[in-house]
Amino acid sequence: MKRFLYFLHLLTVISLPHLLAQEPATITIRKTDLIAISLSPIIGPEGQLITNTLTNDLTIVGLFSFQQSPQGSFLISGVSEPGRLKALVRDSQGNTILSKTYSGSPRSLAHQFADDIVETLTGQPGIANTKIAFVSDRSGTKEIYLADYDGANVRQLTNDRSINVAPALSKGAQFLAYTGYKSGYADIYLVDLTSGQRRRVVSFPGTNSGAAFSPDSTRLACTVSRDGNPEIYIVSLTGSGARRLTRTPGVESSPSWAPSANEIVFSSDDRGSPLLFRISTAGGIPSPIPTGFSYNTEPDWSPDGKKIAFVARSGSFNIAVKNLQSGETQIVATSATNPSWGPNSRHLLATTADGSTLFLLDTQTGRRFPIVTALGKISEPSWSR
Repeated sequence: MKRFLYFLHLLTVISLPHLLAQEPATITIRKTDLIAISLSPIIGPEGQLITNTLTNDLTIVGLFSFQQSPQGSFLISGVSEPGRLKALVRDSQGNTILSKTYSGSPRSLAHQFADDIVETLTGQPGIANTKIAFVSDRSGTKEIYLADYDGANVRQLTNDRSINVAPALSKGAQFLAYTGYKSGYADIYLVDLTSGQRRRVVSFPGTNSGAAFSPDSTRLACTVSRDGNPEIYIVSLTGSGARRLTRTPGVESSPSWAPSANEIVFSSDDRGSPLLFRISTAGGIPSPIPTGFSYNTEPDWSPDGKKIAFVARSGSFNIAVKNLQSGETQIVATSATNPSWGPNSRHLLATTADGSTLFLLDTQTGRRFPIVTALGKISEPSWSR
């Protein structure tokens, strides 16, 4: 595989119009190793939409350099017909390395093809064929919304005219859990996104909030205050078998599972200011995670298990990433909150601190891709894996 080195500030970005406006990067990357690709317009009645969507998917992922000449590049092409795409990728010698037929809507066809291109050329998981959930107050109350990963196809999921917050998507976006006040109290609800069925699954006396799916989507970690103060619990998807993990005088919140499912990271103010801790899912004494910041909230464990993203307050609210292997912590976005890892452990879904914009963040380059704006105040995004 032939690769080329390019200075990042010389990279020509091909993108849909709504992704062109980007905020300044917070990380400086002088060089990056990009794979050269040449994308021919997709042929067929839906070809333009598929081409535009595919271009954006391959731009956002940050692994490719678009070339006008096919020489030395991987050649990407396809032929579409209603509901189908015959897709092809060849190397610079003309050898076929990916040939596949996809079914679905035009955008779905592009997303599927993009993810297969990423996996075929890099061995990494794609992010295009995923879903996101978030909270917006556009209707006058906080409700849950769903969208494609790039902000398209936004739809309102709840319409309770009460407070609905803290959405969490399961693997593959089959289920969504959230905290709702429809009963007058903070309870956790589970929605089957295939059937639309919704049921209340955690409704202990007190507050029940902040659900997070286990990696296999069979359990929820959440914050429950039935013991007098908020503690971390693990429950099944039916709400049965509740088991308490933490036992401190402080407030525990924002649990997130390690991909091994053997540990959970969470935020606790047991020592005064909120800090990050990790605890075995079998129980025991929580261990502090040193970050270099005295105020840490909203942790999210990356799917590769190597990093934890969180919100650090240092003058303003910023998103930082703790590298669990090197021990280093780095701010990756300023004036931003609510980090949620994508399946590639490189991109984060987050919001601006004022809640005006939901954006994708490339943590390796610092580039922000605004995906949802003008939808009221946006908060608490979740990204399926």
